[in-house]
Amino acid sequence: MDDVQRQLDERHFIEDFGLYTEQLGFPRMAGRILGWLLICDPSHQSARQLGEMLGASKGSVSAMTRLLIQMNLVERVALPDQRRDYYRLRSGAWPQLIKSELAVMTGLHQMVERGLAMTTGRDAAYQERLREAHDLYAFLERELPMLLERWGHERKSTNSR
Repeated sequence: MDDVQRQLDERHFIEDFGLYTEQLGFPRMAGRILGWLLICDPSHQSARQLGEMLGASKGSVSAMTRLLIQMNLVERVALPDQRRDYYRLRSGAWPQLIKSELAVMTGLHQMVERGLAMTTGRDAAYQERLREAHDLYAFLERELPMLLERWGHERKSTNSR
């Protein structure tokens, strides 16, 4: 593959990643930054490099890298003899994202339990909306930690070959 085609493919990937994450409720620029950090070489990029690659303002890059850092997806790093900070995808970012989502689900589960307690004694059909959410969140709270642990073991054994 020639350089022009590779760059075109990278740009399409970045834009598609931004669109996809936007559908999930993230700012598109945060998704574009994340998309570039997934495929860039070297794996760390300065704010200036991010801005140039993505055609983004300094303020936009700053705000979105700050968001991605808060989400534990990206980390800021310093390099020896460099006066600027760099950003890279945080190791373990994806399982951490799942754990964060699990914390959100736990909060929703608690709210649903509160709703169920408020409707005790009412017709079962009336409680079905709450019961479905309750059962799903209870299931996910039980199963997701075990899935993440199994994934970690599988990943470790695959990487040690």
